[in-house]
Amino acid sequence: MDNPSSEVDKVRRQLMTLERPKKLKILVVDDEPDNLDLLYRTFRRDFNVLKADSGLNALQVLAQEGEVAVIISDQRMPEMKGTEFLSKTVPQFPDTVRIILTGFTDIEDLVDAINAGQVYKYITKPWDPGELKAVVQRAAETYDLLKQRTEELRRANAQMALLKVLVEVTQNAPNLEATLSPIASAFGMSFIADGCIVQLLEGDTLSDMQGVYSEKGTLENWLAQDPLATEAIATQKLQFSGNVSSDQKLSGLGHYAANGIQAHLVIPIIYRNKVLAALSLQWRQPFTLRDDELKLVDLSAQLVAIALTATSCP
Repeated sequence: MDNPSSEVDKVRRQLMTLERPKKLKILVVDDEPDNLDLLYRTFRRDFNVLKADSGLNALQVLAQEGEVAVIISDQRMPEMKGTEFLSKTVPQFPDTVRIILTGFTDIEDLVDAINAGQVYKYITKPWDPGELKAVVQRAAETYDLLKQRTEELRRANAQMALLKVLVEVTQNAPNLEATLSPIASAFGMSFIADGCIVQLLEGDTLSDMQGVYSEKGTLENWLAQDPLATEAIATQKLQFSGNVSSDQKLSGLGHYAANGIQAHLVIPIIYRNKVLAALSLQWRQPFTLRDDELKLVDLSAQLVAIALTATSCP
């Protein structure tokens, strides 16, 4: 059998080809149509730009679109000042970076907003396009870095929780069947999957003994008819499709369409060159896994094999 780590590296390279850079969303807010149009034209090549002509309308845009990386707002607007609008966005979108445009000397308002962490920087009107673009680019990089660190912390916590569950299952599960649902739940939640199935094998065939995790509703089990599961068991190697709709082998299969599955990872659970079970992670949108996550899959699969072996022994 091939080295499991080499299989992780192979899947990592496959996943890397699926990565696509996406434009960050920014929101520009100004009650003057000419300024609003100028802001839009300044940033549309580099960002996905949303527009609003008042603070109230901007709050509605955020309610519909969700979090944006950067908000650029005029300070002097009717009904609601820029700093007041930005302060209303902080509770729901604490990571968004906020920039104020001002043609007046509203120093007190600006200092209060900056001290409260609501404003990253203020730019005076008329602004220099080059300077504004540089400030917004730095703001976007700040947002990216913050989100990256937050995600790394979340992933680390999830990974620790997964390993903790697997160790506890290995030590405390009263029987083999009792290990399956906790394992499925731990994997499903750790990898933000819509569904996870751990299904034991009898010989070379999937048995009726399984553990299931579903993020929403009931999860249908179609692994016995799935080419990825069949290949994972036969080859004892990870099998993955990150975008089922563009995968010629899978796109025409009814069970993917019927259940809305867009990405599927099947991990053979192997002990001493024998496949004990298949572990299926399913997502309802195209999905990629980072290198550290693939290494965690490899390590966790080994722990699952130990857990299943230990609890099946009399």
